Amino acid sequence: MLIIRPCQLADLDDLMALSQAVGRGMTSMPADREAWLNKITATERAFSAQGKNDPMSTYFMVLEDPASGRVIGSTAVYTGIGLDRPFYSYKISTLVSSCSDLSVTRQSRVLSMVNDYTGATEVGSLFVSPEYRKPGMGQFLSRARFLAMADFPERFSDTVMAELRGWQDEAGDSPLWENLGRQFFGIDFQEAVHTVALKGTQFISDLMPKYPIYINLLPQEARDVIGKPNDSSAPALHMLKKEGFQFTGYVDLFDGGPSVQCARDEIHTVRESVTGNVRISAHVKDGDALFMLSNGEAEHYRVVLAPARLSAEGVLLIQQQAADALLLDTDHDFSSAQVRFMPFQPKASAAACAA
Repeated sequence: MLIIRPCQLADLDDLMALSQAVGRGMTSMPADREAWLNKITATERAFSAQGKNDPMSTYFMVLEDPASGRVIGSTAVYTGIGLDRPFYSYKISTLVSSCSDLSVTRQSRVLSMVNDYTGATEVGSLFVSPEYRKPGMGQFLSRARFLAMADFPERFSDTVMAELRGWQDEAGDSPLWENLGRQFFGIDFQEAVHTVALKGTQFISDLMPKYPIYINLLPQEARDVIGKPNDSSAPALHMLKKEGFQFTGYVDLFDGGPSVQCARDEIHTVRESVTGNVRISAHVKDGDALFMLSNGEAEHYRVVLAPARLSAEGVLLIQQQAADALLLDTDHDFSSAQVRFMPFQPKASAAACAA
């Protein structure tokens, strides 16, 4: 039974291996030990009682295979984005100009650099190791973040967003960057991504023009990828849309990948998951319907995917293995144990990496 839990120091080597497997373009998972140490420390703080009211937090969780002890996937939530350093996006909007003498009215789409997501909560860093990719794994990792929001709503802002990786060619280059960003920064796409991951966004403030950029003045290859997700991000975008996320015209500054958003309490998993009593039952079999379960304990947070049955009294019946994975105390009065749960229906394809 696979377990989703907060990352910890013992995961460092596995996290570095995940970074290598992710490849280029995912700024939240650079192959840098110091960056990972900072993320682990920030996660320990976020899930602690002391970190409950911090305006900015990192909730980085990993998918663990208890049989091998390996970390085989990741998923994360970042709160208070843009509060410590600017969080930039392009906003697609329309400018209308007219000339009565010529009886002409023209509409032009433009890209304007904005900080509209400042203070929002971001979901990201979704990745599954290639050998573990199977139907349902991406969905499990994605929805675990929303169970956490349902368990601890006070820790997350009202607006939740996700920034999807934009389309890149086979060489890993972004047509938007090549035709726009490179003109102002003079560096290639991967160097720009690496700089943001390790040094922040100050260089964007220093060099990026503050005026609207007319989309119709860009080459066609650049226009075609504005709002277009990376091929590997398409499944994640589909899952987010199923949760209620919508594209509202914001795209990534570097590669033009779409950003989507949803009100926290309107996210499907947040809205539909419930808490209730659980009981271990020998009648629950491996072939029973799968449920997502979380233990609701921030400092020892666990999410599992396990077979379960809902009794006529509304008690969720689970196996001993699920109780152990959730760290439920079965040695004392287990009748009062509660979990958050929701039925789980795996999809036909698994998301590999993206938001």
